[in-house]
Amino acid sequence: MKKIIHIDADCFFAAVELLRKPHLVGLPVAVGGDPSGRGVISTCNYIARAYGVKSAMPSSHARRLCPDLVFLSPDIPMYRFVSKQMHEIFSDYTDCLESVSLDEAYLDVTDSAFCGGSATLIAREIQHRVKRELGLTVSAGVAPIKFVAKVASDWRKPAGIFTVTPEALSRFVACLDLRRLPGVGPKTWQKLSYLGLQTCADILIANPSQLYEHFGSYAHRLIEMSQGQDHHEIAQNRTRKSISVEHTFGADYQDAASLISKLPGLLMELDYRMRASVTNHVFHKRMLKLKFSDFTHTSIEARILKHGSALTLIDFERMCYIARSRNSLPVRLMGIGLKINPSVDIRQLEFAFG
Repeated sequence: MKKIIHIDADCFFAAVELLRKPHLVGLPVAVGGDPSGRGVISTCNYIARAYGVKSAMPSSHARRLCPDLVFLSPDIPMYRFVSKQMHEIFSDYTDCLESVSLDEAYLDVTDSAFCGGSATLIAREIQHRVKRELGLTVSAGVAPIKFVAKVASDWRKPAGIFTVTPEALSRFVACLDLRRLPGVGPKTWQKLSYLGLQTCADILIANPSQLYEHFGSYAHRLIEMSQGQDHHEIAQNRTRKSISVEHTFGADYQDAASLISKLPGLLMELDYRMRASVTNHVFHKRMLKLKFSDFTHTSIEARILKHGSALTLIDFERMCYIARSRNSLPVRLMGIGLKINPSVDIRQLEFAFG
């Protein structure tokens, strides 16, 4: 059985904006178009949702529902930047990763050695890292098949995890409201309701010819999902470029010596991530990043010598001194990593030296 995790960031655009504008925390906030024109809501926080505001709603209607709603214009370049950081965290746990959107991804962790191979524990660790390193919350669904993992990620929002084990899969799917299935929009749901079909269990006892008559080729997909089957594989669309670890300090550090004292712990964690990786990568550069109290950052790379060790403390110490000298602001986060050599195929090396 596969182990699939679906990660969905909670109110992603709005959450990123609130990190930059903490004075708006506690207020209803929406990211979208101008309410005085024909703008629509892209996303909103949960405070706004309590008023009935939701994605794709005309901004003018949202304002009528919530007169105090704070409208913010989208900053797509910023969302892409934060999304990249988030997906880099995901890729630390598996090479089999499908990015669906800026705030959503599927991870196949079937062969992952992290957390003792437990998909639920991996999902929880990802949650903790995204919160600690980026200040955002994500929800996660864990299941043996793709569409159920997506459904499960919505089960305990926000910041929740819901796991559907292989043993519970049939029971979970049988009781599933058909509106939760991918592909079931308002028009399809209207047809299903007219036929008296409310849950996946209803599909299983329905006349297949009637389903094909009303839903065409989608009837096959309906039947397949209702049987707890999903032959859609993770569409891997991301090649891992590095392995890295980061740590946000409880208090900002001013001097380089304090930062260097944290390097051994980060190196141990990086070594663990390297060993737990399914693929044996070849590394060609060391990386170090510092993020400052104003959320700006600097990074430095250094080439690994042909016969040198990748995880050499003295080399990372040297990089840390250089990075620290670039900015006098206190440091809130430090990260280290190794960049993968894209031109080296490990399979060719194994053939040559095996």
